[in-house]
Amino acid sequence: MATINRKVIRGRIHDRIRRKVAGTAERPRLCVYFSGKHVYAQVVDDETGRTLVSAGTTEKELGGKGKHAANRATAEKVGKLIAERLLAKKIDKAVFDRGGFLYHGKVKALADAAREGGLKL
Repeated sequence: MATINRKVIRGRIHDRIRRKVAGTAERPRLCVYFSGKHVYAQVVDDETGRTLVSAGTTEKELGGKGKHAANRATAEKVGKLIAERLLAKKIDKAVFDRGGFLYHGKVKALADAAREGGLKL
């Protein structure tokens, strides 16, 4: 009997989401990823295949690489930082790509913090 691999299942869910969600120049895609230790977010224009803005807990201004930082508090910090950086590029709308993760906990905290920062998701 085969074992269930959670990464494979999350990958399938993410593929299904990506069929429906795509970013444009006016409304790029905000995609998130959570490893065991860190939180990452980037904003991508899928038409040109370019990353416009990125943020993660490995950056010095969010705590650096030394701490375990994949929690709600740091997800909120990353959400606010990504909104701040995107608004600096004069883009205030985005499409949210949850990356195959459930919209709950850290994912919801990051999205809500981005909304509070002025982003329209």
